[in-house]
Parts: sequence; structure tokens; C-alpha cells
Amino acid sequence: MDDRAFKTLIEYLEKVPSVQKPISYGDEDGFWWVKFSLDIENQLAWNVVQEFGHVMNYLSIDERLPTVFYPVSPPPYMNGGPYDFLSWVIETKDKEFKPGTLMKWLEGRLPRPVEDLEQWNEE
Repeated sequence: MDDRAFKTLIEYLEKVPSVQKPISYGDEDGFWWVKFSLDIENQLAWNVVQEFGHVMNYLSIDERLPTVFYPVSPPPYMNGGPYDFLSWVIETKDKEFKPGTLMKWLEGRLPRPVEDLEQWNEE
């Protein structure tokens, strides 16, 4: 899969509150991944984790996406804390599921427009 396949997803993720650049990505035999950090001091960081976890891991019992969203870290006792070493990964478990398709699912379920902080406020 070439870089163009990731373009819309990366551009979308860059607009999400607390998502930090750079966003890295890769493809191993059609099973792609995206990795990024969150600004954990951003008041919306946990809202983003919750929304991503909902859409990518457990949209509904009958409507699960072939994706997994999870944290990754090197050993904290050797490197340091979450401000510098906690990252988040999105992986696909289906070669037919493309990055742009995930972007459309996120766009349809996350606050709109995603970069509008007021849309993320919970009552």
C-alpha cells in the first residue's frame, strides 16, 4: 500500500484534539498500522481515547470494525513516563479494510467538525 492510501486518514487524525504529530504508519502484507502520541495534558485526551476505543474496538456487537486501537510503550522503568513514551496504535485485521475507510467511519461517528473543541464538550 503506498503513502496515498494513508493520506486522508492521517490528515483527519491530525485534526483530532490532542493527537500529536508526527503520525507514523506502515503496511505489512496488507495489514496496516498507524501510530501517534496524545498530548495527555489536553483536557480532551481521554475523550479521544474513549471515542477511538468505541469506534475502532467495539462499535456494537453486530457492527465491529476490523481494527484494534491500543496503547504501546517501552518499559517505563528504563525510559520514562507517559509524557514522552506512551503511544497509541491503530491496526487492521483485514487486508480489504483500507485506511480511508476507517477515516470515513471516524468522520461519521466523532464530533463534527472534529477540530471544533466545542463539539467535544460533554454536558
